[in-house]
Amino acid sequence: MKLLLIEDDVRIATAVKRGLEGEGFSVDVVFDGTDGLHQATEGTYDALIVDLMLPGTNGFKICSTLREANDWTPILVLTAKEGEFDQTEALDTGADDFLSKPFSFPVLVARLRALLRRAGGRTEPAPVSAGDLRLDSRARRVWRGETEIELTARQFDVLEFFIRRAGDVLSRDEILLGVWEYDFDGDPNIVEVYVGRIRRAIDAPFGRQAIETIRGAGYRLDPNGG
Repeated sequence: MKLLLIEDDVRIATAVKRGLEGEGFSVDVVFDGTDGLHQATEGTYDALIVDLMLPGTNGFKICSTLREANDWTPILVLTAKEGEFDQTEALDTGADDFLSKPFSFPVLVARLRALLRRAGGRTEPAPVSAGDLRLDSRARRVWRGETEIELTARQFDVLEFFIRRAGDVLSRDEILLGVWEYDFDGDPNIVEVYVGRIRRAIDAPFGRQAIETIRGAGYRLDPNGG
């Protein structure tokens, strides 16, 4: 597996590169955000590890630029910024996972492998639907009827999990495990945040109610699309 590490702290970058190569990965390192974005665009990588606060282009912009170019290479954000708003912004701009410094190297490796498993597991997924709500996982596009709906990367992942389990009551823990795929150590209320945003995108503009709250149990996506 070939990785790109974009990290301006030479000491951290050197240690992470050495450790990942010891785990069998091939690692390219770039110390500047602008150069890192160019490298990510021009090269072919199985995953990216990106710091947020970088000289040149910051990590948020790297994530959003790649996603806008329909580049869905898995991105693990590695940063000293721990606030929930920074975490949310990183995920909303296209990051797939978030790890704060100082971090445990085994946790970094475990989360990276989880990202790679998830990416490898949906190479050519079939389109799915619930009524007039349609989702194309390969193209990462969503429609309500003939209207295309714009979602962030993480919102798309949450909706995909719901639509593939349409009709099932899903607990918060099931959603965390199914979308984030590790022992989530952040605020579990992040599920409520994402459900609210998805509702505003796929339901509110159309006068629909596809995702219902099941009190004390979780959420359920109407298999007929609401």
